[in-house]
This record gives sequence, structure tokens and C-alpha cells, in this order.
Amino acid sequence: MTIIKRGLKATAVALALSTAFASAPAFAAGKLTISSPQDPGSWDPIDTFLVQWAAVATNIFDGLTYRGPDLKLVPGLAESWEELDEGKRIRFKLRQNVKFHNGEPFNAAAVKFTFERLLGEQGAKGPQRSNYISIESIDVIDDYTVDLKLKAADPVLLTKLAGYGAMIVPPKYIQEKGEDNFNLNPVGTGAFKFVSYQPKVDIKLEANADYWGGAPKLSELQFRFIAEPATAVAELQAGRVDLVIPPTIPIGMLPVIEGDNKLEIVSVPGPTVDALRFNTRDGITADPKVRKAIIMAVDRGTIVKSILAGQASEITSFQSALSFGFDPDLKAIPYDPAGAKKLLAEAGVKTGATLQIDIRGNDATMNEVAQVISSYLSMVGITATIKPYETNVLLNDIIPQGKTGAMFQQKWGGWTFDYDNTAYSMYHSGEKWNPYDKDEKLDKLLESQRPLTDRAAREKILREVGAYASERALELPLYNSNAIFGINKRVKGFIAPPDNRLKLTDVTVE
Repeated sequence: MTIIKRGLKATAVALALSTAFASAPAFAAGKLTISSPQDPGSWDPIDTFLVQWAAVATNIFDGLTYRGPDLKLVPGLAESWEELDEGKRIRFKLRQNVKFHNGEPFNAAAVKFTFERLLGEQGAKGPQRSNYISIESIDVIDDYTVDLKLKAADPVLLTKLAGYGAMIVPPKYIQEKGEDNFNLNPVGTGAFKFVSYQPKVDIKLEANADYWGGAPKLSELQFRFIAEPATAVAELQAGRVDLVIPPTIPIGMLPVIEGDNKLEIVSVPGPTVDALRFNTRDGITADPKVRKAIIMAVDRGTIVKSILAGQASEITSFQSALSFGFDPDLKAIPYDPAGAKKLLAEAGVKTGATLQIDIRGNDATMNEVAQVISSYLSMVGITATIKPYETNVLLNDIIPQGKTGAMFQQKWGGWTFDYDNTAYSMYHSGEKWNPYDKDEKLDKLLESQRPLTDRAAREKILREVGAYASERALELPLYNSNAIFGINKRVKGFIAPPDNRLKLTDVTVE
């Protein structure tokens, strides 16, 4: 049985809201084992952009704000906040009597340390800093009041404070133990405490009985890193894994899980989009005519229907329909093989031209999609080879260093449900995920919308960004996929988050 649960649009919150988490009873003995397809390699919030990091770390760390599976923004480590000076200053009232897992107190000094570290030399080494550059200074008013002073209003900042780089970290622990130690031995204020980490094997957590939101109902969490989808599903069937999280399960394996009366599929529409982006600097794809021809050569509608079995929808820009900035009127470059051949001829591309498509090796669905795309390209005279990489190698060594083939897979979570989070990372000059392209017009558009508090004006610019990226054919947009979870029915209280950021405080295992 497939269960579809739909999320709501993220909601901005400016003043005090009711407590985000009801107090839970003391935890009972119980262990939940989760299969994750990727080991992030570091547990430091400023080192990562990976959804698989957040699936684990949402249980270790807290932000000033929190956004759960319903996508509503509520208080986290801040009990309340207010926007001052026309949005250029946000004052946070912090929770009292909260401690980090090492016993260190959480207070305004920890908030100041966290953001100065994120915006400083250490943060500059990672991919998160650019999401928070609207912050000019962090001013401690008293032990439990802190102001974030902004260079300009940032309408997405409160959402960004709920995840990734903005997770609050312990100053004394990091200063005494060092950055390298923190990467491998994380300490936060979350519902679960770090126990052990074996790279490429697993990470183990235990319940934090003193959690400010109420003790978890489980005593242990184990995340096993299982890259091979068939292995993960086999472990789920055998009962050695209780939950398999996205994007592990290939569409073709859904019947295997649905046919097992101990298991079920939970499928949630979310923000994750897939595209094959272009090397716009080198080779035949440096020519926009060639890029448009490649897009025209691929029947994306058929791919969604025949390969993805209704678990995705076709996209026209690199964002989902849930994204702020999505333009329902943007027309896709149509499937037109004859038109593709004409454009290729105009560009001087001869029959038999070759290109390489780089993909994540453990993404079985994309592997199948890439094979179909290769077949479509062969029909217009292009020979495509597919090169699979270990995911971390592709994401950390190949794409950011500009070492890809002509096309490369980009899967993006868009976890803020705001196109800025995607578009700035993909298209702004100098960003990690934009190793090839420099476009002054795009840079100005992206920069101009960031400080706007007028939602209509900002949405108009974001739609212009989407249209311009489509006009320049910066990627072959493919699909917005559902987040698909495989789960043992003995797991109770699990709510599937659209953004894969698991909060497991109220889950039990029978």
C-alpha cells in the first residue's frame, strides 16, 4: 500500500509561538535502525549541504527555529523572536536551562560563536556560508537575548536558521577538542546524543534524557550507510533495518516492498528535483544551440510515466511546484527530435559526436533514466557514454572542481522551499555548484531579490531567473521526485518529512 501525505507551504513566524514540542514521557528501551545511502563524511553543520547529513543531524543538533514535516516554522532553541528596524535586525529570546550533550550551557554566547564561526574563516571552507551572508553581526544583549543584525532584510533567513549551517554548536567543546575532532564526534543540544561513528559503516546515537523538548521514546538510533539499493531493501525485508530513507529505493523495487505484508511504502511529495546540468564552458555543450538540441531530443514526459511510475512529476525549471518562485506558466522546451537535429546541424555538430554523462553510481533510478536519455540522444546523432561515480567523489571532487563530462547529474533538495536556495547555488558566479558558468545578468538578478521583503516583487525576479536559466538551457530539467520511504510496520509514530530531515523523538518500535 502506498500512502501519500502532502505537506504545506512553509509559514513565516515573527513573534512568539507556542512551544514546538510537547513534553514526552521518559524514553523506553527500543532501537530504530535506519538505512541511509550516503555517509556525509563530516558531522559539522558548516561542512555540508547533504540531505543525508540532515537525516541524522536533525536528531543531534537544534537551530534557533525548527521546521517539521508539516513545513510550519516554529520555535527551536529560540522561544520567540521579533523583527526590528524594518527587518534588518531580528531579536531572539533564547530557551533557558538547555545544555549541550557535554554539559556545556546553551546561551547567547553559543549563538554568537556559532554564527561568527559560520561566517568566518572556518565557514568559508564549507558550502553553507553563502546562505547566511546577509548577517552582518551577532550582538549579545544578555545571556538569553541575542540580536542578528543584517546587512539587508533576508526574507528566507528564519527558515534557513532551522537547518544545516545554522545549527547551534558548543563553543568550549570545539575550542578545546578542535575542529577535526568535532567533525567526527558531534555535540549538540538535540534529542539524541552521539555514541560512535564508523566511516562508511554507521553512526550510533543514544537518547538524551534531558532534552528540552522531552525525552525521546526510543533509547537508541543506528544509521547504517548502505549504498547499494538492493542490499538496503534486503536488510529491510530481513528485519535488520527498520526504515530505508530516500533516495535509496528504485522505482522498480517498490513492488518488492509492497508485496511484503510486514512492510509498507510511504511516499511524500517534496522539493527534490533532478536534472542533468551542462558543462557550459567546454566542448559541444558550450554552445547554447547544442544544449537546447539535447533538451529537445529527450522525451521527459515519457520518462516520468514509464520509468518513475507516477512517483514524480515533470519539471520545466530546476525547482518543484512547492517552491516559492515557481512559475506555472513557464513553458518547457518541447520534445522535438527534428528540431534538435536542425539545431545540431546549425551548430556544426556532426553525426557521431560524443559526450559523457556523469551520475551517482548508487542511484539506480537515475542510471536507468540516463540509459534512456542516451538512447534518445543516439536518435539525433549523439553518442552518449554514462560514467557512474561514488556519490561523495562526484559531489566533492568532480563537480566543484569542474572535472565533469558534458552533462552531470544534479539532485537538489531545495529544503527551504524557496527558489533562491537552489538558484543562487546553481547559477551565481563562484558558487560551489556552478563550476563553469559566469553570467553578470544572472548574478544581478539573484543578488537583487535577496533583500526584498515585498513577496510579489521578489517572486517576480525569481520567476525571471527561472525563465532566463531556461532560455540559456543551463540544464536538462527532468523531474520532481517523491520522497519514498520503505518502513517496517512495527515502527509507530513515524511521520515522513518531505525534506528527509528526520525528527525521531516520538517514534517507537514494537
